[in-house]
Order: sequence, then C-alpha cells, then structure tokens
Amino acid sequence: MGWKDIFGPSREEIWRQLCQEIGGDFIDGGFWGGDKVQVRSGVWTLTLDIYTVSSGHAHISYTRLRAPFVSRDGFRFLIYRKGLWSGLGKMLGMQDIETGHSVHFDEDFIVKGNDEAKVRALFANPEVRRLIDEQPDVRLELKDDAGTFRKIFPEGVDEIEFLARGEIKDVARLKKLYDLFAEVLDQLTRMGSAAEVDPGVRL
Repeated sequence: MGWKDIFGPSREEIWRQLCQEIGGDFIDGGFWGGDKVQVRSGVWTLTLDIYTVSSGHAHISYTRLRAPFVSRDGFRFLIYRKGLWSGLGKMLGMQDIETGHSVHFDEDFIVKGNDEAKVRALFANPEVRRLIDEQPDVRLELKDDAGTFRKIFPEGVDEIEFLARGEIKDVARLKKLYDLFAEVLDQLTRMGSAAEVDPGVRL
C-alpha cells in the first residue's frame, strides 16, 4: 500500500486537475513560496491558495479564494455559517441583516453588511444562495485592504474573499467555489456595485 492509498492525492494533483477542468493556471510557488491557481472569470482574475495563520504553537491552514474588482459604491458584506465562525464578533460599520429570501438560509447563516437593501438584492439571487449553502464551511466577505499593514490595492479596488478551514481536496467543491465567485461578481455588476472592468491587480 502506497502513501497515496493512505492520504489520497496531493493538493498539487487536485489543483492541477481543477485547472484542467476550469481552464486555470497552476502556479508553482517553489520550495518557499505557496502554490496557487489562477483563472479568469470575465474581466476578473480569481486566485486560489492556502492561507496559514500561526496561533501560539499551532498553525491553522485555510483554503482561500480571492478576486479583486473595481467597486462603484463601497458596498461591504460578510456571510458565514452559524457556529463555525462565531468568534468573529462585531464587524465595524456592519449590522446583522436577514436576507428575507429564505427562512432556511437566514437560520443557517449570519449575514452582515453596510447596506441592507444591497445585501437583500445580492441574496435575492437564488444561485448565490444555493452555491453558498452547498459549502459546508464558508466565510465570504467583500472587503477592502484598509486594515492590512500596507495598502495593496489602488483606490477604488476592493476584494471578495472566501475562507474555509483546512485544505479542500475536492475538485467538485472547488469548482462550485469558482461558480459562486462568478455568480456573486455578476450579481454585483447587475446591482451597480461592481464595474465590469479589469481592476489591474494580480494576487
């Protein structure tokens, strides 16, 4: 019995298979750098990588997917599954919002935002709700980089970020993540919150 029989395929194998299926590029980070996958969705570039946080003696890894885009209105939202990310506390300038589109959805998720009407408009899209609901662990946020140590993005460029604990080694689930981002970006465009232009930023 080989190591593959015990541990299954490696992350690199899974990500290369994902690239073949969605037309993405696998970028080898080398010994010290982190591997990533990049794929275009319209004018936007989506980047998948592993984000590791050190907490004391422990290292916690997250699967992360991000997409910068040009914002038209400074809309912000955060959604996460109840019980999994409950330690987040209050987000500055955001209030708890019920989407009003599905009792089941509002029971299972915490939704925060800085504009109730826009949050409701975003989650009025049943495909957005379905793709979020199909992720067993999800934290999806529209944010800027104002809170980072150094400003990365040009003025007016914001970012959608997905986080899930651990490494997702499921091609079907990863493909659904890309579908989710494409649908959210399209919906933000229809709402007038995102400009359908290349943000000129690569992660």
